[in-house]
Amino acid sequence: MPRKRFSMEQIITKLREVEINVGQGLTIQEAVRKIGVNDNTYYKWRKLYGTMHMDQARKLRDLEIENARLKKVVADLAIDNAVLKDVALGK
Repeated sequence: MPRKRFSMEQIITKLREVEINVGQGLTIQEAVRKIGVNDNTYYKWRKLYGTMHMDQARKLRDLEIENARLKKVVADLAIDNAVLKDVALGK
């Protein structure tokens, strides 16, 4: 059975579905089974994203993208700096 990857927004939505189902009287195991994930996955998601709202998840994703872009810029500048040092030393 192939693994299915969920986005942060989907995970947060599924966590809220479990909360609603538990509020309606289902057990956590029944509610988790209803959204189609494993108990361990639910508890891991709850630990990572349990207190997060959708807008916070979007900001986090945007910051991760920006961080990756900045890391690439720093790596490119480090390569350029190394080349310039080699040229300055006459290599």
